[in-house]
Amino acid sequence: MSNVEKEAGPQGEDSSISQTPPEAKKKREYKEFGHDDEKPTHANVDMSMIELKAEDLYDKEKVDLETIVVEDVFKLLQCDDNGLMVDEAHRRLEIFGPNKLEQEEQNAILQFLSFMWNPLSWVMEGAALVAIALSNGGGMPPDWEDFVGIVLLLIINSAIGFYEERNAGNAVKALMDSLAPKAKVKRNGQWQEIESANLVPGDMISFKIGDIVPADCRLTEAINVSIDQAALTGESLPQSKKEGDQCFSGSTCKQGEAEGVVISTGANTFFGRAASLVGQDDDTTGHLQKILAQIGSFCLVSIGIFVLAEILVLYAGFHYAYRRGLNNILVLLIGGIPIAMPTVLSVTLAVGAQQLAKHKAIVTRITAIEELAGVTILCSDKTGTLTTNKLTIDKETIRTYGPFSADDVILLAAYASRTENQDAIDASVVSALGDTSRARAGIKLLDFKPFNPVDKRTEITYREESSGKLKRVTKGMTGIIIELCSRNKSEELENRLESDVEEFASRGLRALAVAYEELDGDDAEAEGNGFELIGLLAIFDPPREDTKQTIDDALALGVKVKMVTGDQLAIAKETGRRLGLGDHMYPAKVLKDGPAPGSKHMNLDEMILDADGFAGVFPEHKYEIVKRLQGLGHLCAMTGDGANDAPALSRANVGIAVEGATDAARGAADIVLTEPGLSTIVHAIRGSRIIFQRMRNYSIYACAVTIRIVVCFAILAFAFRYDFPPFMVLIIALLNDGTIMTLSVDRVLPSMTPDSWDLAEIFSYAIAYGLYLTASTIALVAIILKTSFFHDKFGVTSPTNSADPQLHMIVYLQVAIISQALIFVTRSHGFFFLERPSYALMGAFCIAQLVSSIIAAYADWGFTDIQPISGGWIGIVWVWNIIWFIPLDWIKFAMKATIIKKMRERHSRAVAAAAAETGLQITRTQSRAASIHESMYSNRVSFIRRAARKVGFGAKVMVKPEELQRFSSIQAHRTGATLARNPSRTAA
Repeated sequence: MSNVEKEAGPQGEDSSISQTPPEAKKKREYKEFGHDDEKPTHANVDMSMIELKAEDLYDKEKVDLETIVVEDVFKLLQCDDNGLMVDEAHRRLEIFGPNKLEQEEQNAILQFLSFMWNPLSWVMEGAALVAIALSNGGGMPPDWEDFVGIVLLLIINSAIGFYEERNAGNAVKALMDSLAPKAKVKRNGQWQEIESANLVPGDMISFKIGDIVPADCRLTEAINVSIDQAALTGESLPQSKKEGDQCFSGSTCKQGEAEGVVISTGANTFFGRAASLVGQDDDTTGHLQKILAQIGSFCLVSIGIFVLAEILVLYAGFHYAYRRGLNNILVLLIGGIPIAMPTVLSVTLAVGAQQLAKHKAIVTRITAIEELAGVTILCSDKTGTLTTNKLTIDKETIRTYGPFSADDVILLAAYASRTENQDAIDASVVSALGDTSRARAGIKLLDFKPFNPVDKRTEITYREESSGKLKRVTKGMTGIIIELCSRNKSEELENRLESDVEEFASRGLRALAVAYEELDGDDAEAEGNGFELIGLLAIFDPPREDTKQTIDDALALGVKVKMVTGDQLAIAKETGRRLGLGDHMYPAKVLKDGPAPGSKHMNLDEMILDADGFAGVFPEHKYEIVKRLQGLGHLCAMTGDGANDAPALSRANVGIAVEGATDAARGAADIVLTEPGLSTIVHAIRGSRIIFQRMRNYSIYACAVTIRIVVCFAILAFAFRYDFPPFMVLIIALLNDGTIMTLSVDRVLPSMTPDSWDLAEIFSYAIAYGLYLTASTIALVAIILKTSFFHDKFGVTSPTNSADPQLHMIVYLQVAIISQALIFVTRSHGFFFLERPSYALMGAFCIAQLVSSIIAAYADWGFTDIQPISGGWIGIVWVWNIIWFIPLDWIKFAMKATIIKKMRERHSRAVAAAAAETGLQITRTQSRAASIHESMYSNRVSFIRRAARKVGFGAKVMVKPEELQRFSSIQAHRTGATLARNPSRTAA
């Protein structure tokens, strides 16, 4: 049974008592909370000349099928209430397509290969090609060892990315599954049941209580109809519908039965429009991929400069043989690129996702963790997210008018409520008692009149067992109840009631009036002594218990919360006040009209930034709000639970589906909560910031190692004509990255402000560390080759020339040890020994150093130019590295006090200047900076698809989903062009 019809509904007659007979005295109108009237319109096209063309049908400037009078709908759709003929329905099905959301599948092989297409992978692939194809020369075989190692790393990286993407939820599929599978339709004048996918505009359909509405339609008959469209529009209560009203596809009929004419199907329905916004934007590049792109660009430029220098110096200057010079270049290619960066970051994120799962947050897109750490604005849906989505009596605001207390009013209202088969209002009244059995305790039910849309009230007649008296209670819409009252009714009472109802309405509370009378005798159907108004109950959707604390915690973490709801403005403001969120909210129409003239906001962007929230929004509005905030440089998180939230969940940097969310919302979300409320989000934000710190520490380390390898071995080649074996660089990379994997469980503290990738800082630290470590190696080689210091002091045999295999091993050990030790400096903010690392990181470091030392002592591999060194040399290298390691902390402090400090000051001045110029406080532009290579990291490559079609994948390849066309876009024009060639109305 409907519960909305007890209150002011969307039509004017529901929100006043104008239907009652006129009286001599002034007629009062109780301005209860409800929707504004929306008057029917007429089509702005010549109805006599209309052709059934999609561009006309779906062009709201010409005709809005949602609001024009039903007669015009029939004319425009060239049909009547007898339905379509089967042949015409089939013809229209070919023109408009099936009534379902289409998606295209992507070939799995191409999806896997697409992960090997970005600049980081290109360098790996280039190095592999150099090792296998270009290394034939000088009587030497191809470099199979390096080739196999590089290819294995590539496959591992791609496999992780492929696995992650293939397991991501598909929002469009969830939306499609929630469409009604069957529909009752009139064809050839006869009612029949068909697949809902076969519905077309112009079909006559029928549905009843419990049915899902199969397509957008205008009602031609409606008997006591109530529709629950909360999952689509966010409205708390089911909406009563009358003849001429629109019903949305995917909403549920809660009461009555109806017939209607289909006006939109598939992607052109309200539901379809929401689906088409999911994944619609063309910026398929994730935020982490943009950061990877910029780090990759840094490494590419570094490598490119020194590879070019080596080509010029080694070949043109030193006249190296082809293969000798190529080996030197290969060292830079293999060692310079952070070859396992995507893998390390993926593992870090995957481990983080497992940790978040312990806090009941399931991560469906692991790169969202990184973005959650930088989120500055949380856009939250209201119904079911901030609130319980369960109507409740607000006991604090109960108004009493007679001799009864507030508790008495609730008890009597509970008497006048159903205890079984309840609607939401009856359930809220009965549950307000605490003990629901009291709703029938101590009374004997004689007669009960349930709610109906004509009387708009319920009524009970009962015998009070303690006194034996017959009594009657009624509850319902305020205007109806006060008209029934005749006892103790005065002008003062009516003035007071009118004031209370208006106060409730201004706060978004729905009013429920309660009246009472006594009966003489034992006739339950007899007239009573006259109803007396005894109380006014306020019904609302209360905030969740933990929501206020969650919002406070989010603000403490530097995250601003905005409410974005489909419910009405008054309700949104009241909820905002109760949560301490603020009531500075606007209706959705300002998103189209912009700030009012003379308002304090100069433009729409400034208004959106300043607002505490927006009310009455549709999916397109939520999507637009998130998109504009992102355009201002903010990272946005969006929470929601309904299908109407799916587009914004998809567009947001981090979409969060709360506990109990629909499948559509879960499919579009990046994080799915499995506990009620928002408190889990605070745990997730803190956890994500810990994970972010781990990734930042690794990024500084990886860039520093790139500089260290590239500059070091280039200078060694230039200064000493030193040729380092390429395979040993691969061993260094493997041991380094194996150790760095344990960063995913390292001990770090989260920041109390949103994190951002300040790449200028990262690169500055990396260059400083890298050049310092380069100096440590060059100094060691110079002392070995130019002096006899180590032989004289320690009695070890010193290599005499740069081609000595033992010198290669000494350099390998020195580079491997101090490069790994650098992580302890990059992971700490102060002295490295004051911040204990995790046992896993410490253990992995010790094992890697043990392996490196064993390799140095025993490895005698014929395929690469190395020989074991003595224990004395191993000890010398360890002591040398410890001496050079100690000043690294001081380099970090010096950088903070000079270069980093100046960079931050310059950035602050730039932000202040931008704010002064635009009036907007834009603080997050760095993390959204574009990269010239970012599109190459999107893991989507059109030319691979085209090539696949040419080589025979053809029928199997359907291209990555673009996930529908937006409303009134290309799809409508395409179908319109077809209809223009096939009009249904031929010339007479």
